[in-house]
Amino acid sequence: MGSSRSEELHKAFLPYRWNARDSGFKFYKYDLNLNLEEIVALVEREKPSFVVNFAAQSMVAQSWEHPDHWFMTNVVSTIRLHDRLRHFDFLNKYIHVTTPEVYGSTEGFIKEEIPYNPSTPYAVSRAAADMSLKTFYDAYEFPVVFTRAANIYGPGQQLYRIIPRTILSVLTGKKLQLHGGGHSKRSFIHFRDVASATYKIANEGTIGETYHISTNEIVTIRELVEKICHKLGADFGACVEVAGERLGKDAAYMLDSSKIRQGIGWKDEISLDEGLDDCIEWVKLNLEDLKLLPWDYIHKP
Repeated sequence: MGSSRSEELHKAFLPYRWNARDSGFKFYKYDLNLNLEEIVALVEREKPSFVVNFAAQSMVAQSWEHPDHWFMTNVVSTIRLHDRLRHFDFLNKYIHVTTPEVYGSTEGFIKEEIPYNPSTPYAVSRAAADMSLKTFYDAYEFPVVFTRAANIYGPGQQLYRIIPRTILSVLTGKKLQLHGGGHSKRSFIHFRDVASATYKIANEGTIGETYHISTNEIVTIRELVEKICHKLGADFGACVEVAGERLGKDAAYMLDSSKIRQGIGWKDEISLDEGLDDCIEWVKLNLEDLKLLPWDYIHKP
């Protein structure tokens, strides 16, 4: 079962609806800011052994426009949820999916112990919730495990993200804005690799610990867009226009994932080239529907 404050999206974005067989997945439309009691009642009724919290107000650039919205969702409402969950003895593990944005811009591959140095309201809000959870672990032995993944991508990703937006832009002849020239460095990891890592962490991860989930393949955003253009037979210069850099944009963060690899035997399986082919196939398969859907982020308080 899963819960989100948004309506269920178009089926093109929902892997559990991609085949005719009933996956058994149940969706509940609950807003953490407005429906805490309903969420708590659902958890108490279903008594799951594991809760994985992927939810957050997550856009970085937009967090400067309404920082209080990010702090309300990512700190106040999230901590209220934690304070209720800590009383449930049936909960074996709470997997808190957080972000490497809490580290700020870094150099070289970084381990889980690096100090926080957030550079945006979004990153500060996530760091605050992480630190609160650490106190819950210390004080109450709350069974939290933290994950921080590199840039996640794959079929079904929201269209305002760089990979689907680039593919759509090329296929429809629209110019792609490349902020700051695309010089920031990132690792992109396929969602199926993230899912397998999260599953392993849920079952084998040590309570109180943090695990990085990443590949060792680093590209600049420009190189990523160039790869997509090449795969689609398009000219990079004709498809892209350079725009100003976003406020607080981190130049790089590269995650050392040796802890999860050596500690619980996980490894990534999908290369960036394979993953991009996967995304291109998904966009082409759903192109007529995707062209009609919003490509830009729509803010919800």
